[in-house]
Amino acid sequence: MAEGRLAGGPDAEALARLSGYVHLMAENTASDTERRGCLLAKGAAELSQHDPTVAGRSAQTMTALLTLLRTEISAAQRHGDIDSTADPERLAALLLTVVRGIEAVGKAGLDPETLRNIADTALAVLPMPEGQKRLATGRSPAREN
Repeated sequence: MAEGRLAGGPDAEALARLSGYVHLMAENTASDTERRGCLLAKGAAELSQHDPTVAGRSAQTMTALLTLLRTEISAAQRHGDIDSTADPERLAALLLTVVRGIEAVGKAGLDPETLRNIADTALAVLPMPEGQKRLATGRSPAREN
């Protein structure tokens, strides 16, 4: 799913791709009324400490997700939608943790609106360049006059 949403493209669309991915993960979790959760997260949590193959595969997957997120963050920085002085690796780790956290707390029973609000807040705290601010939902930037 991440590769389809974070597949790269024009720098001008990078923030929209990031936002779309984070919001999609929140919506997918919100719509999982049976609270099945993510197979990777569940498998990794249960088996990683006992199975080095599972641990290795989980680490590979998380590293790949970090790379996709970092690439989009860097593109958004080049376009001027995210502060260019911010560390894209740290921001990618933050967004990955938020997405994985949304899945965990959604499975635990938090309501869909709270999951959506978490996604909005995570995007809203991404550092913006001087003179630019994001709308309250974090979904699109608006330049100050």
